[in-house]
Amino acid sequence: MSYNNDSYGSGGYGGNGGYNNGGYNNGGGYGGNRGFGGGRGGRGGFGGRGGRYDERVELSTPEWDLDTLPKFEKNFYVEHPEVAARSDQDVAAFRKEHEMSCLGSDIPKPITDFDEAGFPDYVLKEVKAQGFPKPTAIQCQGWPMALSGRDMIGIAATGSGKTLSYCLPAIVHINAQPLLSPGDGPVVLVLAPTRELAVQIQQECSKFGSSSRIRNTCVYGGAPKGQQIRDLARGVEIVIATPGRLIDMLEIGKTNLKRVTYLVLDEADRMLDMGFEPQIRKIVDQIRPDRQTLMWSATWPKEVQALTRDYLQDPIQVTIGSLELAASHTITQLVEVVTEYEKRDRLVKHLETATADKDSKVLIFSSTKRNCDEITSYLRADGWPALAIHGDKQQSERDWVLKEFKSGKSPIMVATDVAARGIDVKGISHVINFDMPGNIEDYVHRIGRTGRGGATGTAVSFFTDGNSKLGGDLCRIMREAKQTIPPELQRFDRRSYGSHIRYGGGRGGRGRGGFRGGRGRGGYGGGNYRSGSNDAPLANRRF
Repeated sequence: MSYNNDSYGSGGYGGNGGYNNGGYNNGGGYGGNRGFGGGRGGRGGFGGRGGRYDERVELSTPEWDLDTLPKFEKNFYVEHPEVAARSDQDVAAFRKEHEMSCLGSDIPKPITDFDEAGFPDYVLKEVKAQGFPKPTAIQCQGWPMALSGRDMIGIAATGSGKTLSYCLPAIVHINAQPLLSPGDGPVVLVLAPTRELAVQIQQECSKFGSSSRIRNTCVYGGAPKGQQIRDLARGVEIVIATPGRLIDMLEIGKTNLKRVTYLVLDEADRMLDMGFEPQIRKIVDQIRPDRQTLMWSATWPKEVQALTRDYLQDPIQVTIGSLELAASHTITQLVEVVTEYEKRDRLVKHLETATADKDSKVLIFSSTKRNCDEITSYLRADGWPALAIHGDKQQSERDWVLKEFKSGKSPIMVATDVAARGIDVKGISHVINFDMPGNIEDYVHRIGRTGRGGATGTAVSFFTDGNSKLGGDLCRIMREAKQTIPPELQRFDRRSYGSHIRYGGGRGGRGRGGFRGGRGRGGYGGGNYRSGSNDAPLANRRF
């Protein structure tokens, strides 16, 4: 099978002159700050002058001979004197206070502040510049574990700081490795389930890797390959990727995983839920077996445990909170038992309350892409500045919608479960489940978009007879979080009715209150790009 790459003819990167005539300048310590120089290379390009096709080669599992592989460093943890001085009783008390449980042998003691983590000054300076008061629970234990070079498992709820738990040790790891040579693949590989999460991880890597001039790229489907291929050709230390697009790049020879010594599987449970297990196994088989592997997950299902047994060696594990699925206690859960025809009226009423604070953001979940667009068009026709995001939208539009939502220009976003995990948007005060999800795990992850980082939030869910199978689990989740369970919902805790109500709903009321502002079309790209609901006219609202 071949691919037509019309944009890669003559020229490009590589070929004559090499890609780095000036070389790198590696300082002391953990590699210090890196300097880059020289030209980008001469003729040749991607596959020679005038090349139009890339041959696809099926990946096969290499035969690894550890004796002949280059040696590399992966243990960088030096215990701080104050950490070393803590007694076992002090450690046990700290872990109990933070609902932290650990499994494995020779697990490092947790730290309590940034200075105890043992990061080089150039990393520590970047962390403190962000204004974080202290590490989160998963970071307190995860950083020493990751820096020690051990294979590890980190289990914690969404919004708990898992991304920084592996990003900062990755920077230290990279700076201690030999510099990249032309044709080398990345040193660090991060696999993520969705494009949005991959882009978010890239932002964190860019923010904290800039002082070391560590380069990264994000490789995901739904976007043109050109820029991703150019980034890989220039050489990057970190690749953040979704499994399918990474396999594409490997099979057409645009990168390789021979240099990967630090592998991260983020949101592992979500990747397996989405059916990525065969792709994950194909990718991991391309990486040297003595790498350091870090697996991060919000839950601990049997499928993730099986992957762990196959690919992690003598791992150590930290779990924050219970392994039982639970919602954050900082979220107020409100469940209304309604009919499909009541949903739109109730949605508008809650939007009036939620948007009383002009700085708040509201995330609305729908069960289907079509319903997502219908809700958005309805809200915009009623004057609510809503935008939609789902898997059928082009990546450029999804990026634009997320940017508008994050900035607060469009403080209402309607989404399918593409936004249920991994997306971290500050200031989401309300999550509204217009349609309930298909399982209780997705419910917990959906409402976890609010109440993050210790903040409080509100989750409103419209529960119908068609959701009866979720009733028992929902009551259990609410009961554990000490929420008030309405009597109408409690009847579903005793038995399942199994009735099915058609989704789609009827016309709802228009409601009042909300956002002040003039008439405008809004829409993606100023109306030049037609995207259905996101380009629907935005009506005036009356008070």
